[in-house]
Amino acid sequence: MVVVLDSDDVARVLEQAPTPFHAASREKRQALQWFQPHGVLLSSSSMRERRRAVNEAALDTEAPIHRLGAEFSAAIAQAAASLTSDVNTHMDASQFITGWWRLVRRLVLGEQARDDETITDQLWRLRAAGNWAFLALPHYRRRHQFTEKLYRYAENPDPASLLGAAAQVPVNGAVDPVGQVPHWLFAFDAAGIALLRTLALLATHPDHCAHALDEATELDRPQPRPYLRACVLDSLRLWPTTPTILRDTTEDTHWGDGKDRFTIPAGAALLIVTPAFHRDEELLAFAHDFTPDVWLDGRAQQYPQLVPFSGGPAVCPGRNLVLFVTSTLLAHLLDLLSFELRSKPRPSPDRPLPMTFNHFNLEFAVTARDSSATGTRT
Repeated sequence: MVVVLDSDDVARVLEQAPTPFHAASREKRQALQWFQPHGVLLSSSSMRERRRAVNEAALDTEAPIHRLGAEFSAAIAQAAASLTSDVNTHMDASQFITGWWRLVRRLVLGEQARDDETITDQLWRLRAAGNWAFLALPHYRRRHQFTEKLYRYAENPDPASLLGAAAQVPVNGAVDPVGQVPHWLFAFDAAGIALLRTLALLATHPDHCAHALDEATELDRPQPRPYLRACVLDSLRLWPTTPTILRDTTEDTHWGDGKDRFTIPAGAALLIVTPAFHRDEELLAFAHDFTPDVWLDGRAQQYPQLVPFSGGPAVCPGRNLVLFVTSTLLAHLLDLLSFELRSKPRPSPDRPLPMTFNHFNLEFAVTARDSSATGTRT
């Protein structure tokens, strides 16, 4: 296992994928096989390219707003209304996560799956087993039950869902577009974590919250909401939901110059510890601060080691979709409620933010927002 310590080397490793730095590392294949054995992250050679193309087509990778943006916006508005109606003066992480997964199932699998907690519970158990990687016991029966349920939704997919979008992509059976769906569900878990932490940051940073409220407008139609997206991105920079990036070398690679030049043989594992780069106070003046503006004014782009969605050819194909969903839900929540963080630790603009932040512990006092005090939000 080779630990990457230089920011330029981070950029090289991510940009030169899949050859000579392949994303399907041994550890990743062992962990993910239990719930996405045909996923693009586990694929190699030409099959990886074909499955990647399916993901990009279904997720509208390059589009700031997914082609189902109108349908998704309506579902997000409904989810926000349901979530806020279920709370009185208090909202904790458990309440949010329950509402979040209802929304995720609706967006990914369709309206009929909104309340199907069984399928996401099965996925959670398979993920927990995968965490044991090489020590995991076989879970063939549970994986079969999860996969069978998933394919039943695919038999008549909701056209206003990602599963419906995947069904429109022309492919042959070996590519298995439905086999990509487990990773979409898996990735939305990280998106919910980032959104919760962003709420905590906005609840404790009034200047940023005021700016975010400026984008909580025109809620009846899809909007790019760049500042809210930047808030989510900076939450992911501060507390990456993927704290390590793994790559395996497919051939000998050469590093350094002159007398310091050396070779790493093919088959080596590379490890990028993202918090070490995202919080590098020697390079980043904003290392320990909540600074969404760095994603809007070009500063973040000057640092290739800032990779909240990974980078290079293997960058997360759902980046824009996740930012659209999280920013839209944030806009609705901020429009409906005022949030005050009651749990500890409390992020503060007056001191460096903590290196870790337990989202399961978050608890807010909430009050209905007076729309007359903030203007019309239609």
